[in-house]
Amino acid sequence: MSAPLHNDPLPFITLPNWVNAAAHCGFNIRPIFDELGIQTNLVNLEEATISLPLMGQVMEACVERSREQHFPFVLGETFAFDYLPDLATFVATSPTLRQAVRVFDWVRTLINPMIDVRLEEEGELARLVLVREQDPTEPEGRVGAYFVESLFAAIIKFGRSIAADLEADAVLRLRFPEPRYAAVYARSFRLPVRFSQSLNSLEFPRNRLDQPLAGGFPSLHGQAEQRVSQRLAKMPRRSGLIAAVEAVFDQEPRLLGQGIDRVAQKLDLHARTLQRRLHEEGEAFAELQGRVRYRRALQDLEDPKLDLETISERLGFSDRRSFTRAFTRWAGASPSEFRRRGGGKPSLG
Repeated sequence: MSAPLHNDPLPFITLPNWVNAAAHCGFNIRPIFDELGIQTNLVNLEEATISLPLMGQVMEACVERSREQHFPFVLGETFAFDYLPDLATFVATSPTLRQAVRVFDWVRTLINPMIDVRLEEEGELARLVLVREQDPTEPEGRVGAYFVESLFAAIIKFGRSIAADLEADAVLRLRFPEPRYAAVYARSFRLPVRFSQSLNSLEFPRNRLDQPLAGGFPSLHGQAEQRVSQRLAKMPRRSGLIAAVEAVFDQEPRLLGQGIDRVAQKLDLHARTLQRRLHEEGEAFAELQGRVRYRRALQDLEDPKLDLETISERLGFSDRRSFTRAFTRWAGASPSEFRRRGGGKPSLG
């Protein structure tokens, strides 16, 4: 019998990564899944979910069984976008680090909302900061630290893959105290690590953000972004305030062409409050508005009875040309071209 899910379950699309990491650490993860009642159906992997407490139990069990390696490091180092290849392509073909870090905006939605990594710039420094993570001073803080370790192991792995000398001038800062296995960090990360810091972050010179990367491939990079955008637009509505805003747009599509103030009024909120709460859920109003428009555009373009002028008006655009420009930016093709090829995916040739 499956274990009961948390009220706000997390996607578990990374299940194969856990299996792979366990194998690298010399144990079979299946008994852990069986003991905790976790269903392992790869056929419907995109629908798999797991509660945060249950995922914490899996992590603790894996750490205990991994005798010779630190499991969180291995989990991060072996992570791959196996079921989201467009994200891997986007990162690998990024012309700069600044472009590459945009992937975190999608990771929150497509992989795990707890992975909330933001780019901060201050003076000559840039930081990839993990926000909303579990406080290491709480009772289950050690488990939270394991997830922080695995996340930064993955970030450093991908950073090193596109910028080979990244560790030469980067510093990893972690909020929790130095653990007893701190010596393992040197072997795994190969860069300075500072514990008991004010935030969890990977810090590096700001000028690295805009230096050209050897693997930059602008055309493939743009196509990968278009495919991710289509995937996001077709995703089912999320929970919380984001769902409430989307419901307002569904009830009154004309609001798609208006600003945050009108939507906030419908929700009995002040515009600044709505903006702040959306930010807390990892969303920006303009991005949410654009995603809803794109999703509805994809649906409307499948109806041959709707001409482009009508669709433009239904989506709140001032005219057809504005709609065409926006849709071309989202899909990499004009609405007319998209409709002619039957809504097919952008060509990779």
